[in-house]
Amino acid sequence: MSKICREAINDFCPQSLMLYGTYKEDGAPNFALFTWFSYYSDYEDNALGFVASIGEPKLTLDRIRETRRFSANLVTEALLPLADRLGNIGGYHPKKAEIPLETERGRVLDVPVLTASPVNFELEVKEFLPHGDGAVMLCRIRNVLYDEALADETRSVAERAGAIKPVRTVNTEYFGWDGKPLGAWGEILA
Repeated sequence: MSKICREAINDFCPQSLMLYGTYKEDGAPNFALFTWFSYYSDYEDNALGFVASIGEPKLTLDRIRETRRFSANLVTEALLPLADRLGNIGGYHPKKAEIPLETERGRVLDVPVLTASPVNFELEVKEFLPHGDGAVMLCRIRNVLYDEALADETRSVAERAGAIKPVRTVNTEYFGWDGKPLGAWGEILA
């Protein structure tokens, strides 16, 4: 196989999508779409940690800095139209407040959780690492909410993931669990 050098881009490295949830100052839920997250071994806490990155000024980052907590809600094919809309309308834009959301409060932290998402993390920021106008955050996973069907370990991980159909993204394209193209960012607004 012949190889060439090129600038670093996010082609061919699929990432899952999460909607990060915070409460605005007035108590209304706010969600924004992100892909820059992963996990790390937190040796200090002897636990799995969550790494989140927000690369530019956003209402979500402002609220996380203020409260040091947020939720991360897995995006599925069923949630994609809502997620695309939430990801393409800025948090400070008045139109975003008009998007209907079904939420509940976290069970451990005071964070909004999307009811329709089958996997929700309640996260507490342990450390902010400033990065330009944004930040990389090392977070404690304080609680994980799972759809009950996902806890059925008699079914394989592939079967359970296939049932909820998490969405992935490469570059600026959405892909279904089966690899089927679902559209470009901003094309499928709800």
